[in-house]
Amino acid sequence: MHTPGTAQPASVDASIPSTLRADVAVIGGGVVGHGIAWELQRSGRSVVLIDDAPGAGASWAAAGMLAPVSELHYQEEDLLELMLDASSRWPAFAAGVTDASGADSGYLTTPTLAVGADAADRRALMDLRTVQQASGLAVEPLTVREARKREPLLSPAIACALDTPADHQVDPRRLVAALRQALARAAQELPGLVVAGAVDGYAVPKRAAGLMWEGGTVAGVRLAGGGAVLATETVVANGLQSGALADLPRGLELPLRPVHGDILRLAVPRHLQPLVTATVRGLVHGVPVYIVPRQDGTVVIGATQREDALSDAVSAGGVYQLLRDAQALVPAVAELELLECTARARPGTPDNAPLLGRVPVDLALGSEGSGADSGHVPGLIIATGFFRHGVLLTPAAAAICAELLDGKADPRWAPFSPDRFSRPAPAAKDTDIKETA
Repeated sequence: MHTPGTAQPASVDASIPSTLRADVAVIGGGVVGHGIAWELQRSGRSVVLIDDAPGAGASWAAAGMLAPVSELHYQEEDLLELMLDASSRWPAFAAGVTDASGADSGYLTTPTLAVGADAADRRALMDLRTVQQASGLAVEPLTVREARKREPLLSPAIACALDTPADHQVDPRRLVAALRQALARAAQELPGLVVAGAVDGYAVPKRAAGLMWEGGTVAGVRLAGGGAVLATETVVANGLQSGALADLPRGLELPLRPVHGDILRLAVPRHLQPLVTATVRGLVHGVPVYIVPRQDGTVVIGATQREDALSDAVSAGGVYQLLRDAQALVPAVAELELLECTARARPGTPDNAPLLGRVPVDLALGSEGSGADSGHVPGLIIATGFFRHGVLLTPAAAAICAELLDGKADPRWAPFSPDRFSRPAPAAKDTDIKETA
C-alpha cells in the first residue's frame, strides 16, 4: 500500500533554454491547467504549461465526480449555472481529448445514487431535493428495493435512495495523462504549435516564480532557478500556489485557503465485482461519504474535509471514518484490499467559488501608462480557487479562457471575477510600472 499516493514529478530537462517564447503560458499542471492549455492549443495558439510536478497536486487525489446536481449547496446557488454549463460541455470535451490523444480519458456517464443511512439522513436528502427541484434539477426517489435491484450490495438497512442521472464521473489521473498526450501530439504534428525548447513541444517542468511585466502588460513568467517564458498571454492556474507568485497586479488579493481531504483507493476482489456500478453518495448520521467505481476494478472512497491541516499527511481518523461510513452503506467494503491512502489540499475561496477572469486595470497599475484600453490588465487571466469543483468546471474554465483571449467576456461569469475580494490600489506612478528585466 502506498501512503500517500503520489504522482511522479516531471524530470527537469537541462537542455531547456533560458528563454522560451509562446503565445500563451499556463502556470499550473493540474486538471484545470491542462484543460485550459489543451483548449487554447487547439484554438491555434502555441502553449507552454509550467509545472515541476504536473498532476501531483489536488488532481492526483480527486475522485472526479461530475456532479452539478449533487454538489448544489445551500447559499451557493450562483455556482449552479457555471456547473451546469461545464457539465453540458463534458461529453464533447472528453470525446475531443480521446480523439486528440488516442487514449481513454476516463469519462463515464454512469449515474449517481444518493443514499441515506437513517431517518435524519433521509430528511436531509429530501430537503436538499426540494432545493434541487426548485432549480429545475432532476432527482427522483427510489424505493430501497429498487435501489438494491440496481446495486445489489447496498445495505438493506439504508433509509432512502435517490437517482441523479445527470451526475457522472471521470478518472482525473487518466484525464491528465490523456491531456498530456494530446498536447504533445499536437505540438509534434503541427509545427506552428510547437514551442522550441519545451519538453514534448509544450511542457516546462519548472516552478513559476513570478510574473514578468513590460509597459503595464504581463509579458510572461519568471521561472524558479532562472529562466523565463515570454508570452502574449499568461494564465495563472496553479491552485493554492497562485497567491504566492511574485509581481501579481498591485492590489489583487487571491484569498485561497487549503482544504484537505483524505481519499482511499481499494481493489475489489473478483467475486465482488462490480462492487457498485454507479457512484454512491451517502449521508451516514449526517456525515457525507462517497464510493466511486473505476473501470479497472477499483473504487475510490472519500469525503473527509478539514481546514486545520498544514501538510498532506493522511489522517488516521479520516481513514477510519471513511471505511466505517462506506461499510454502513455497502457492507462488502470490509472485504476490499486497501491500496492507497492519499491526502491533498484543494484551493478554497471565502465564497467557495472560483477566481476566474481578467483583472481590472484600475485595481492594479492605474489607467495612466498601463497600456490597457479594455479596462483590464493586458496579458493576464486568473483561473484558480476551484475548491471541490475543479474537475467538473475544467471544460467551462477552458472555454471561458479561450473566449477571453478572443476578446469576448460572457457577463454570466462576472460574479467569479478574480478581483472581487480585492481593494483598488493607488494609481501607479510611471516609475512603478514593472518592466521585463
